[in-house]
Order: sequence, then C-alpha cells, then structure tokens
Amino acid sequence: MSDSPKLLIYVSAVTPRINYTFRHICTHILGLKVKFTSKIEEFIAYEGMKLSYGKQKLGNELFIQSSGLLSEQGFTDVEVRVSKWENTVCFFRTSKESDLPFDIFAASFYMLSRYEEYLPHVKDEHGRYPSSESLAYRKKFLDQPVVDIWALKFKLKLIERFDYLEFPTRTYNTKNILAVAEAYKYKKKGIVRSIGASIRDLFSFNMNMFLERLEVLLYLKNDPYDIYDELIHFSKQEKLDWYFMFQLSNYSVHSKNISYNKINYHALIKSMGDYGKIGLLPGFEALSKIKTLKLEKNRWEAIVNRPLEMCLSHFFDINLPDLYNNFDKLEIKEDFSMAFVDVPGFRAGTCSSFLFYDINFERISPLVIHPPAVNSYAFEDYSYFEMKKTLENLKNNVKQVNGTLSVVFKNSDFKDSQKDGKILDLIKMINENE
Repeated sequence: MSDSPKLLIYVSAVTPRINYTFRHICTHILGLKVKFTSKIEEFIAYEGMKLSYGKQKLGNELFIQSSGLLSEQGFTDVEVRVSKWENTVCFFRTSKESDLPFDIFAASFYMLSRYEEYLPHVKDEHGRYPSSESLAYRKKFLDQPVVDIWALKFKLKLIERFDYLEFPTRTYNTKNILAVAEAYKYKKKGIVRSIGASIRDLFSFNMNMFLERLEVLLYLKNDPYDIYDELIHFSKQEKLDWYFMFQLSNYSVHSKNISYNKINYHALIKSMGDYGKIGLLPGFEALSKIKTLKLEKNRWEAIVNRPLEMCLSHFFDINLPDLYNNFDKLEIKEDFSMAFVDVPGFRAGTCSSFLFYDINFERISPLVIHPPAVNSYAFEDYSYFEMKKTLENLKNNVKQVNGTLSVVFKNSDFKDSQKDGKILDLIKMINENE
C-alpha cells in the first residue's frame, strides 16, 4: 500500500460515515490511499488525483454529487428508488453534473451498514430480520455483490480521468466455513438421552431413525454427522482451507449437542484446529445475552488455550447492532454471520470483508465481517441441480469482481450418503479457480 496512488477528496466536513465508506471503497477494494480536505485552496492547488464530494462541483475535477446520507446522523425512513444502471442497479440518483449517475458512497453505506435493518420491521418466528424485507430481495439484486460492482465502475471512471493510474489487482478466492451445532447425531450423547430418544422414535413410529441410532450405537454404522475424517481427507487432496465453528451451549430446546464438558468433544475441536481455523458458534441465548456469550467464550478458550477471535451465528441471526456490539465488548475480532438464513445472496451487497459500522453511535467498529454468499440452510428445499446452478451464478458474479466467495456448510449437510459426494462436488466447484 506504500506505493499506492493517493486520492485527495474534498468534502465540506469529514463525518465518520464519509471516512468509513470512502476508505472501504477506495482503500480496501481498490487499493488507493485517500486523504480528505475541507480547504478549497488546498484542493484546487493539488495537482494529483482528486475528487470532490458535495452538492456542487468546484471546477473541472472528478465530482460525485452527495445525496446527503453520509452527512446525517441516526436513521430515518429514507426513500430508496432502485433503477437499472448498465449491467446492475443503482439508487440515490444524482444530477447530470455528477460523474456517476448516483451517489455510490451513500448507496454503499446503505448496504454495508445494513441501514434498513435499523428501521422498524416485523421479525420472523425466530426473531430475525426477514430477508423478504430487504431492498436487495425485493428489487431482485440479492445475487449481485453490488458494492464491489460499483467500486469497479468507479475505478474505470478514475482510469478514464487519470490514465496514468495503476491499481493493485485482486484475485478470486474462497472461504469454506463448517458450522457444527451438533457434533454427532447419535454418538456420545449418554445412555439416558439415547434411550429416551429411542423410545420417542418407537412411539412416533419413526423406525428408520430408531434403527439408524441402534446401528450407530452398536458400531455397525458410522454416525451421519461424523464427517470430519472424510472432509479432511478430501480437503488435503483438493488443497482446501476451512474455518470450523463449534457450539458449546448448555443442552436446551435450541441446542441438542453433546455436552461441552466431554473430553472426546474437546479432542475433536482441537484436532480440527490442526487442519483449519476454529471459532465459536454461539447458542441461541448467547446471541441476545452477553453474559451467556461470555460464558461460552470462556469455555472455548479453556478448551483451545488461546483467545477466541471468530464467531458465526448460523441460524438465529445477528440482531443488529446488539450482537456485534457484544462481540466488540468481548474482543471478538471476526464474524461470519452476514448472510440470510433462508435465501442465497449478499445480505450487505458485498463479497469483500468490511468493518461493522454502528449507526446508533455513528461508530466504526474494529469487528471485521466476512460475508458469506450463502448459508446452506437456504438450500433446504433445493434440488442438487438448483444448488449447483445457484452456486455457479454466485461464483460467476464474485469472479467478475475478483472477490471472495464464502459459503457456510453444516456437518449435517453430509448426512445422506447419496448427497455426501454431491456436496463435496459443490465444494470442489466453488474452490476451482478456472
């Protein structure tokens, strides 16, 4: 970054929103250094690459007209009109004086901050922000990493004006994430739980599950969720990296995992740490209660003997901004939860990692968000063909912006032996850089 070109940006006042959004678009995605000035004399005298961001153009500089959103505080029910723009969409339209037909920075902030999730909305049955409420879902651009697309179009505008520019290049890459809410389907759950579950299966005439449990407990069949050795073998062959997220909650209606105290479970967690990065899958209560989250964090650190840095809420959502603020308070550095549970796509409109911005306090957080393009829960009712087609489309859209395709799978996704190989084929396809 030391040799990166510098962009001087004129704004009447540098707000936290302006600082956050310009640094994400210009520095993180495009690799440009930025410097802000509110002094017109300094801006006019500068002979390098420069841009003004405000209501009116100053001279013949590159100019992006501001919609005003980045100068505001808090949130209001702003009117967002989505229109087509070249091969994508845009909103916060500007006048013809602007070098882009919309305020790219306000639109990017709206998506990255999840502005709409602060507005009043009816939560779903699990207390989550419904995907159907989101602008991207309603206007059918959820499958596009629009922030990255806009950034690359802005880059073309810069090159058109400053043809001597050389930008650092990004390359397509992936993040494979495995959520382990239930380490085993039948194994290691204790005699009382196993007998109780078997009786329940008999009374509900669920003979398939009764027999499968019996075969596993008698060591006649492998546990359907015990896919770790096979996954590691496959990943070594394909040279794949993984993030493994384990749950350490108390047993409850929302958590059916084996006890967090079991030595065998500790051994599994530590062994997976030899093959990838490991983190915590907070339980249902931990997502709303910092005391429970801290308890689970302490359990994780006692097992692994190092500070917890990564978390994933894979089903019960993120309750913005509370959960992310709790992550901050507990010094958790990275999150992998920014995806809708029920539909594939880019919840925050991006396939690039970004910092969390808390609108309530107008604060840039140190928490790094790695947004998955899909959580495998979204594929519950998909055929294999539909899954493959969806992932191919998402991969293609990410490759076009040289971004990162992150996908969350569950160990239970592999439970069907016929489906097993197909899931591995999908993982292979995602990771092929062709």
